[in-house]
Amino acid sequence: MDFHPQPTAGQPRPWDFPAPERGALANGLTVLRRHRPGQRVIAVEVCVNAPLEAEPAGLDGVATIMARALSEGTDKHTAEEFAAELERCGATLDAHADHPGVRVSLEVPASRLRPALGLLADALRAPAFPDAEVERLVRNRLDEIPHELANPARRAAIALSGTLFPAGTRVSRPRQGTAETVERIDAASVRAFYEAHVRPATSTLVIVGDFTGIDVDAALTDTVGAWTGAPARPFQVTPITADDTGRVVIVDRPGAVQTQLHIGRIGPDRHDRVWPAQLLGVYCLGGTLTSRLDRVLREEKGYTYGVRAYGHVLRSAPDGSGAALLVISGSVATEVTGPALTDLWQVLRTVADGGLTDEERDFAVQNLVGVAPLRYETAAAVANTLADQVEQQLPDDYQAGMYARLADTGTVEATAAAVSAFPADRLVTVLVGDAEKIAEEVRGLGIGEVTVLSGQ
Repeated sequence: MDFHPQPTAGQPRPWDFPAPERGALANGLTVLRRHRPGQRVIAVEVCVNAPLEAEPAGLDGVATIMARALSEGTDKHTAEEFAAELERCGATLDAHADHPGVRVSLEVPASRLRPALGLLADALRAPAFPDAEVERLVRNRLDEIPHELANPARRAAIALSGTLFPAGTRVSRPRQGTAETVERIDAASVRAFYEAHVRPATSTLVIVGDFTGIDVDAALTDTVGAWTGAPARPFQVTPITADDTGRVVIVDRPGAVQTQLHIGRIGPDRHDRVWPAQLLGVYCLGGTLTSRLDRVLREEKGYTYGVRAYGHVLRSAPDGSGAALLVISGSVATEVTGPALTDLWQVLRTVADGGLTDEERDFAVQNLVGVAPLRYETAAAVANTLADQVEQQLPDDYQAGMYARLADTGTVEATAAAVSAFPADRLVTVLVGDAEKIAEEVRGLGIGEVTVLSGQ
């Protein structure tokens, strides 16, 4: 039998993260663009300097409601008409609010870019914020909150923020507000937040895709270039601080058959020199199914379907006011909560005493660096990362340099960063589960004072 010759791999081509071109429109809007041949679905991200910390006292969630209401009618279209016009363009428009600010995202086929940019411009320039639509969005948000609180992972994340960060700081409270604060939001408060913070002079637009045959300058000038607003200084945020004294908070869920784990503290953001090593070390610890935590807790002990370790940037700034939230998260059966925590802490101590292996480091580099070209195949992925860089006040070539720094990071550096990220004696542990069954055993572990909260 004759077989077709086995194909052989060719030489890999050099790859760098796409660097953008930077410019500005006459109205003060900063523009980052990147031509990506073949990407005929164009992605647009608008970063608005309206951080959650700027929300008025007692109105947590108003930034989220405002972001959702941007597409609920303008001075030209009702909410229904706006949705129909988006559909005619084959476009999607989404918006959300987070600690760094409000993000508005548009994806549209290249052939319909100009009319879709017109709709985006209308949403930013003259949102109607009708009373009825704002009231509907508030009701929707109030309906979401009980579901979030019923989700063990989400409930654990809320409790961790409330425990780790100082009371009264915005970062200690749910991003999208609580039932008490959301029910106070009305169209007037939404418009007031918009008028105070949404303007081109403190915003940046990122556009990525195949611009062949498109006059991007003209399209932007004729659409978002018509967006005007009073000049203003960006809102000045306060530095993020936290108390990582080792302690345990149990959110009681009587009858729960599983315990949700959320273990964390804060660490440096992407402006810190240690970030590449921290990213690599934390990935070795719990970034994938083959990581150290999974090998012990899932494969060897069978306690869990998976445990992950990761770092999430809350806010990033060159002046040191930002921070990343470092978390180990997963769930285990109620009856093995104590043994699982014991073994988890033993993994942390083993890394501190014996270090990571070269094999773990090499596998992590391959996963983080080697697959990067696949990760950024779409215009949306590139635009999203460029927008992250804008929000985190990073240079335009940051991501390209990050891959080089990751590849140059050695095992010793990655180990030191992992140990610094999760020191065994400086972790806040949140457990969502049946307190009656797990509290006494957890107290005996010696990982910190144990407090039990009602899960209601």
